[in-house]
Amino acid sequence: MNHLTAVISTEFLKARRSKMPLLTALGFMLLPFVGGFFMIILKDPDMAQRLGIISAKAQIVGGTADWPTYLGLLAQGSALGGIVLFSFIASWVFGREYSDHTIKDLLALPTPRMTIALAKFVLIWVWSLVLVVFIYLVGLGVGNAVGLPSAPTAVFWAGTVRVAITAVLTIALATPVAFFANAGRGYLPPMGFAILMLMLAQVVAAAGWGEYFPWSIPVLYAGMAGPDYANMGSISYAIVITTSLAGIAATLVWWELADQAH
Repeated sequence: MNHLTAVISTEFLKARRSKMPLLTALGFMLLPFVGGFFMIILKDPDMAQRLGIISAKAQIVGGTADWPTYLGLLAQGSALGGIVLFSFIASWVFGREYSDHTIKDLLALPTPRMTIALAKFVLIWVWSLVLVVFIYLVGLGVGNAVGLPSAPTAVFWAGTVRVAITAVLTIALATPVAFFANAGRGYLPPMGFAILMLMLAQVVAAAGWGEYFPWSIPVLYAGMAGPDYANMGSISYAIVITTSLAGIAATLVWWELADQAH
């Protein structure tokens, strides 16, 4: 436990000294502001058109400018954007050791390889969760700034739970990406895998099998396909958990057994 705590502290220190936490926060901040932009349009499409915010040919997405719609957009953005962003975080945490050629020094430390890998997973989870909390708080500020009508506490509670569960489901799917960061020894293979999964998620969901494909499940839960598809069975959540655990196990086995020579 002492080894794990020390390695976790080291991983957090490396992350803090880099610009990546700031860059990922700035990138994810686009989500609540884009949501606020749509709320402004939904409040008064005619005024938005007169001011040149949208063109006359723009297609307005159905919905109303209220907190349930806005929080739903945050959840959906956390699913779609999170697949890319959380995968990028996992790619950076593991892949940078290969790109910076520090993997040999890391493996030469008198610390179990599995401990180092677990510490990196802890960093990925904490980093990603902090980002979600951050954009959610920013989102509350943006929602108030654009003048969304007040809503009962139950609305905020339901929206918060949906954003939180969507984020947890999406973050859990970053573990297979971590494996590809190690197997591919860098950033490109894991990000290629993540983008491929994002594309497949759209195709599989459109085919009606989304509740059985891990990367479609967070998107469906967030309500992207409508409320009828958001209530999935326990098998869907079991699939996400199994996929996440498989990614962790594969990564740990890679660190323990794979040839790390360069």
